[in-house]
Amino acid sequence: MPEWEERITAAEQKGETNLKRLKKILLDMDADTASYGEMYRGRIIIRGSDGSRPSLPEEEPIYYQNDIGYEITVSHRMAKDKPTITVMIPRHMIFSGKEADDTCREAMDKKSGICQETPQESVGWGEPLHAAGKITGKCDAAAADFCLRKFKEYMEELNAELYNKNRSEKENGKYCLCDCGSEVLVRNAAYFALCPQKDYENGSGAAVYPYNDGIPRLPRMCLCLKLQVQLPKGRLRKTIQMLCKDLPDAVERFVAELDHDGLNRALGLAKKQAAIRAWLKQSQYIAFIADGSVLPRQGGTDLPMPGAVPFRSTPQDAVEICGVRGMGIKREVTVITGGGYSGKSTLLNAIASGIYDHIPGDGRELCITDETAVTISAEDGRSVRHINISPFIRWMQDGDTRDFSTEHASGSTSQAANVMEAVDGGAKLLLIDEDRSAANFMIRDRMMKELIAKEPIIPFTDRAGELARELGVSTILVIGGSGEYLLAADKVFLMEDYMIRNVTEESKRICRKYEMEAPRSPKAWWGQDRVWYEEGFTPYPEGKGSEELMVSDMGFLVIGDEKIDVRGMHDIVSPCQRNALGFMLRYLEVRNDSREIDLQGRLEELYERIAEEGLDFLYSSFFTTCDRFLALPRRQELLALLNRMRRVHVETRLGLPSR
Repeated sequence: MPEWEERITAAEQKGETNLKRLKKILLDMDADTASYGEMYRGRIIIRGSDGSRPSLPEEEPIYYQNDIGYEITVSHRMAKDKPTITVMIPRHMIFSGKEADDTCREAMDKKSGICQETPQESVGWGEPLHAAGKITGKCDAAAADFCLRKFKEYMEELNAELYNKNRSEKENGKYCLCDCGSEVLVRNAAYFALCPQKDYENGSGAAVYPYNDGIPRLPRMCLCLKLQVQLPKGRLRKTIQMLCKDLPDAVERFVAELDHDGLNRALGLAKKQAAIRAWLKQSQYIAFIADGSVLPRQGGTDLPMPGAVPFRSTPQDAVEICGVRGMGIKREVTVITGGGYSGKSTLLNAIASGIYDHIPGDGRELCITDETAVTISAEDGRSVRHINISPFIRWMQDGDTRDFSTEHASGSTSQAANVMEAVDGGAKLLLIDEDRSAANFMIRDRMMKELIAKEPIIPFTDRAGELARELGVSTILVIGGSGEYLLAADKVFLMEDYMIRNVTEESKRICRKYEMEAPRSPKAWWGQDRVWYEEGFTPYPEGKGSEELMVSDMGFLVIGDEKIDVRGMHDIVSPCQRNALGFMLRYLEVRNDSREIDLQGRLEELYERIAEEGLDFLYSSFFTTCDRFLALPRRQELLALLNRMRRVHVETRLGLPSR
């Protein structure tokens, strides 16, 4: 029997109750209490080993059931009856399977050189040495994600027992966890961090007796699972049952029944995904789709479609990466075409999904795409601030397209801005579906070029090759309505009934038949040289002394006087990422202390801090409408959010190149 199981058994034999100190604090409250301040303060009375009278009371909001800790904090200032509970499970209780243990230990040791059971650094609670997603790279993110999904099953069982259709959640009580899609994301709901060990034995009530055995109990690595608990209004006995009995019992069952084979499979997949990504970075390929992948989704869900045709690479484009055979898409201009309902958009969506890792069983878990890829579309009405769109828009009657601004962009100017911002933000792949694009921005056939002599728009197809050759920015286009796209393509694929064929040579033959040649345009200036200033870069509405931050389910983010439309940011895959974007923007604004903002430097500092401390330091309980759970977005999404702000002061430097 493992040591931790022996300790639990011994504690049960001694009659120790679950979360004894918490139970005492709750019992001291009024039976109809609606405020749980004492629970959050965590009264603790330290007694001497000789039974002397108690010292001054201290506060400790971490409660223990044997070796597992429960930290209780306020979710937000208006929800004293809905605490956030962080369950801290020692790592050795999770990684009892040898393969999982060896995989994570090897990666951990390479990263930090710190032993899991006897860490060499001591840190206080709230200052984890390592952060979610950074301790072991893909390994710890995948392990935390797997455990969160399994833990949620136990919470759903408890919720089923609490549910009463005739009462609200505030009356019934409920355990609330973040929703997980098929993506493996870095979250504040599940991560690994160094946490304090229990260093005392419970006495009666809130009294504790510190261990006096001379053994140092330094912080140790734990799996941290975060949830919110809606406590039943005016039902203190039920509250005690939920917090002191049902929850810790479910946690112990989760630990005892954890599917180690499933955890090993998740870790093995994460290792393979990381290896394929590393290979792509050093290769001539920008994306990979494994043979056997199931790309179509079941209607209205993100689940794989039952009975769908598995993907099979074309013979000409088959590659084998890390023992996996599939189709490689090269760093160039790729066109995917086909008739209606042929699967071409499904293929593009699968490629877009590959910027994130996916869980086993998703069907697209070995669809891997360059992590900087950005989905581009037209976005009528978006704000554009001082962007050089001259590669696509040569002139305008009322402004210089090298320094373009508008409060309400058209389809063509918005798509031009989206391309230029993505390139400026480091994207190495643009993903474009004809159906979501502005037609006059994307193409213009020979007849229209001959008819309209004075045309300010240079279509994207005229620039796609230059982007690939000069800037190393590849493009994957899904089209179905015009042969003009074929002229821009280095590679052409045809989808028929979800089966793919390489028709590049046939495409070239057709172009020769109709005497079509790739258009040539003067070389473009792709640079951006913008300066951001502090004016308007604040979470405080004008004339008010308190901050405002709200993230709407309708696709808007409100901060200060800004209302930012994020509906056109297609690579956000979770509401938790939108929540995180709001808090990340607030962090950048409140931390700014200079008139001229070093935006790149600020972003670098922010992501470095997240890597060190995890996501949760961003959250503030002051904002009552913001959800508690966060998931890490890419820099591409944070930059896209910043570029959609309307009130911030941005300027273009002088000395633009001549036309």
